[in-house]
Amino acid sequence: MPVPTSFLAQLVALFGQPVAENPTQYMQEQAFAARGLNWRYITMEVPPDHLADAVRGLRGMGFAGANCTIPHKVAVIQHLDDLTSTARKIGAVNTIVRQRDGSLLGENTDGKGFLRAVQEAGLDVRGVHAVVLGAGGAARAIAVELAVAGARQITVVNRTPASAETLATQVRERTGVETLPVAWRGAYPVPAGTQLLVNATSIALFPNVHDVVPVDYATIRPDMLVCDVIPNPPDTPFLQNARAQGARTLDGLGMLVYQGAIAFQMWTGEEAPIDVMRRALEEVFAQAT
Repeated sequence: MPVPTSFLAQLVALFGQPVAENPTQYMQEQAFAARGLNWRYITMEVPPDHLADAVRGLRGMGFAGANCTIPHKVAVIQHLDDLTSTARKIGAVNTIVRQRDGSLLGENTDGKGFLRAVQEAGLDVRGVHAVVLGAGGAARAIAVELAVAGARQITVVNRTPASAETLATQVRERTGVETLPVAWRGAYPVPAGTQLLVNATSIALFPNVHDVVPVDYATIRPDMLVCDVIPNPPDTPFLQNARAQGARTLDGLGMLVYQGAIAFQMWTGEEAPIDVMRRALEEVFAQAT
């Protein structure tokens, strides 16, 4: 084993609650090792009333950055020095980057990770009609990124109509893209002309792996790309049912890998080892099943 030339490691962290089951540390540390970087990723349980102290600690100890997950993605904004334009439109941050002058920049890589996975699947989102199921944090990031990337129309479907309306209004006002709210009642019929259908809810997330997204699957057509943000298990009943209708599908592993890869590059300045990161997640999820 080679002897390191310096024992001073660069540090990044994850702030959230709960975080015990979060696989990001393993994924990022495998990526650091693959690039020969003396970096460490520390998973930290941070209650909401300690978030300000956690960010001050990050500043004081010279951390290179951090990830934020539930429940801190919105609350952390007030403790940062600046936001990227996309994070400002989304109104939530999942990645913090320490700048050269020591200031902390907030970014949201969730939607960017989703877009990269979609583009890799061969879909150009410019001009598409997209339907997003859900109105939570993942739906917010995905809807905004789709709008910024040139989607023609976005439909937000949610069981709480007020939440769908709030998200649709936010996307319209901040991007200028036509965004329609729809109340989710029963099995949702996917409108004709939809090219991209995204489940951005937590339905079928482990351990509830057999739960089925309430969609009228007969309305899914072969010309659609159907995506799920659930990474564990990657092949959800939603995707299985969509494939049975002839549609192409995209699982949530790609989004999780690419959002982490974008953060990796922002922190380190190096290209992320995508294959290593994907294998790391596959290992974690295989052990969890």
